[in-house]
Amino acid sequence: MTLIRETFGLSFEFFPPNSLEASFKLWNAIDTLAGFAPEFISVTYGAGGSTRELTKSAVAVIRQNYGLEVAGHLTCVNASRNEVLEVARGYVESGAKQIVALRGDAPKGADSFSAHPDGFASSIELIEALAAMNEFKIRVGAYPHKHPEAVDDLADIDFLKRKFEAGADSAITQFFFEAEDFLRFRDRCDKAGITNKITPGILPIENWAKTKKFAARCGTKTPEWMDKAYRNARDVEEARLLSTALCTEICDDLLCEGVEDLHFYTLNDPTLTQDVCRALGRKLIAPALHKVA
Repeated sequence: MTLIRETFGLSFEFFPPNSLEASFKLWNAIDTLAGFAPEFISVTYGAGGSTRELTKSAVAVIRQNYGLEVAGHLTCVNASRNEVLEVARGYVESGAKQIVALRGDAPKGADSFSAHPDGFASSIELIEALAAMNEFKIRVGAYPHKHPEAVDDLADIDFLKRKFEAGADSAITQFFFEAEDFLRFRDRCDKAGITNKITPGILPIENWAKTKKFAARCGTKTPEWMDKAYRNARDVEEARLLSTALCTEICDDLLCEGVEDLHFYTLNDPTLTQDVCRALGRKLIAPALHKVA
């Protein structure tokens, strides 16, 4: 690796807890990573909007007890326009002025997304409505590998451009496994005239077998050399060291290519993310502002 730089931007994604044990895990993860002074923390919405109330609660607690900037996820699934925008207004009331606006995946058991009769038909409509509120910094999703429902890579680029035209400010990508995946995607966006910031989404690999299955559902390609590397890992500790090294190398390559910010999908486990940030030269530069009692 060639880069030691403390000034790159950081953000971390968490999912809302659904039990007391999960709550302790979440707050421990935030306590651990808040010391890196992230630009913001995002909280996911759950498949099919299944964690809507939990997400609203987590956003409010993080904002009020940690003083961090929070981006609540918002989707179009299983809700009317009024219900979706009511969640957005709840974010405003809790002090959260950022939203990750997504169409959302189909609910469990459904083969494809189907709009609520009184709901938003697409993320474009959702973005337009949020932009009209003039309350939020709007972040959206982007896909270095073809989205499973897209016709081709160019269709993904065109749809991303339409999101920005609808009022989105910036984008966060789906995870990927090689820096070149993001860099080629960035080049395609540049060629299409997209000038908004696109932040790479980074997934430290906790469990390779589970990650491969998840990647297949998302349409993310898994390189053969990486599959072989994990097969050759002799035990859990060696696999963890491999994950740290590979993730650090990807992030270092991205920063060397001019990427200014990294967004980590933490899965509510701070260990690998913390190790990677430290390996990149990022110091714990601020303690968590407040801890949940």
